[in-house]
Amino acid sequence: MRPRLSGASACVAALGLLGSLVTACGSSEDGDGTTLRLVAAEYGTSPATSSRAYWDKLTAAFAAAHPGAKVEVTLYPWDDVDREVTRMVEEGHAPDVALMGAYSDFAAQGRLYAARELLSVRAEANFLPPLAEAGTVGTTLYGLPFVASSRLLFYNETLFDKAGAKPPRTWSGLKSAAGKLKEEGVPYPYALPLGPEEAHAEALIWELSNGGGYADSYGDYSIASEKNAQTFRWIKDNLVAPGLTGPVTPGELNRRDAFAAFLRGEVGMLNGYPSLLHEARAKGIKVGTIAMPVSDTLEEGEAPPAAGVADWMMAFKRDGNRELVGSFLEFVYEDKNLNEFAGRYHLLPSTVSANLETENAAADPSATQFLDALRGAELYPVNEPSWLQVSNTIKRNIGKAVAPSADPQVVLEDIARDVREMTKQAG
Repeated sequence: MRPRLSGASACVAALGLLGSLVTACGSSEDGDGTTLRLVAAEYGTSPATSSRAYWDKLTAAFAAAHPGAKVEVTLYPWDDVDREVTRMVEEGHAPDVALMGAYSDFAAQGRLYAARELLSVRAEANFLPPLAEAGTVGTTLYGLPFVASSRLLFYNETLFDKAGAKPPRTWSGLKSAAGKLKEEGVPYPYALPLGPEEAHAEALIWELSNGGGYADSYGDYSIASEKNAQTFRWIKDNLVAPGLTGPVTPGELNRRDAFAAFLRGEVGMLNGYPSLLHEARAKGIKVGTIAMPVSDTLEEGEAPPAAGVADWMMAFKRDGNRELVGSFLEFVYEDKNLNEFAGRYHLLPSTVSANLETENAAADPSATQFLDALRGAELYPVNEPSWLQVSNTIKRNIGKAVAPSADPQVVLEDIARDVREMTKQAG
């Protein structure tokens, strides 16, 4: 057990979801060992769904269990949080703990505590293996996975029944189903969001389904591999060229717009995660979920990993804060606290024990399907210090690989050349 701390009550910062930030208490940038500053991404999309309610409740409970400990929470929209934390670090005012989309650049700078310096052996060993691997630089865990999601192929069962289409298991089956959906007038037989919002996710899903990916077996970037070039060539020739991806050019279709079209009943198939499934069912849409169809060139029985995504907790080194940070993170990662946040946003918890609780409580078979996919998922190479820059480059450019006049191999080689420069600068 960690020793209890003495002092006053918890203090929390409130977020105005339209971008204004209102702080409910004074700053503690120098700190006194009893005040912890957390900067986190806002997961909600409105005041009613804001993450503030969760953090208010959790920090109050933590303060009650640790008399004298204070926690100040600042929330930023996802579009801003990485930039804001980077700014704080550069200005010499790093938070004690941050929850955001990348961690490895700070680890490479020697600014983060290792998990073993903060957590009990049991807590450190409790993270799901694919997530722990992605959070590890060398042999040291720095990025603590918080919540995660895996991706499955969603299909509109009503549209499929009307078109006489079958849920696809292979790329050729996906093409066949998309063709039947198009004949029935479905606007987006297969929605292909390769726009800059989250193109790197859609691209990874397709690359994995052909035995490719962003990194090779040695951990080096392999964006322009022959497997990846084959993947985008197939997409271009078999889905985009025949008009099976809808009225919006894939390079201009963002995830939020593809999801909105799915919720309007205009999409036959797309890759999605648990929260979209929840929204669709709430609207009365009958949704089937299956693993991403695989390339017809893969050997029979070969099952590529699903794509997984995680968000990361990280703890910044500061004189006198290690004990408090460790106590706080042990509290955050208790099953009940982690599951409450994951359940609020229909995401998956990052630990073995919390996942077991979720699975035991799940009445929906698709929930187990997402959990199973996550256990064997492949994540972005977030343990590369250059990943934040690399992912932005992929987002902006990967959609060009399926443009009518493009040579996918050339587009991927252009991206890979930029990535090599970024890797040199980060390394």
